[in-house]
Amino acid sequence: MFTTILYPTDFSDVAQKALKYVEQLKYAGAQEVTILHVIDIRSLELLVWDPENYKTIENDLRESALNKISFIQRHLEKSGLRVKVRIETGIPASKILRVEKEENATIIVLGSHGRSNVKDMFLGSVSERVIRNATSPVLVVKR
Repeated sequence: MFTTILYPTDFSDVAQKALKYVEQLKYAGAQEVTILHVIDIRSLELLVWDPENYKTIENDLRESALNKISFIQRHLEKSGLRVKVRIETGIPASKILRVEKEENATIIVLGSHGRSNVKDMFLGSVSERVIRNATSPVLVVKR
């Protein structure tokens, strides 16, 4: 039923918690996981005052994400899942929804709140937008 998982991560604690659910979906027939990290273009633009440094900083963020993802990738591969890695730059919810279609995800597994959570919010803005607009089921893992 859930053969292809899309696992968006911002490396937050709740994203790590969601990873445990990704692993368990193997027993429900999952065969492949796409690990997606989105470099938020809005944050990137706030960080970069000098346009000449934009690509350098984006590349540094991409390299840092690849290093973090490599541990997740190896862990999932050891459990018998095929793993794809995608690092995108853009608006996180929009990129997640686009990658859902491109990778033909049969389920999206993500945390309820990311790094920019606001304690009083019921649900994070990215997860809420994904829930409202995704075509496949969404498993939201709470903190």
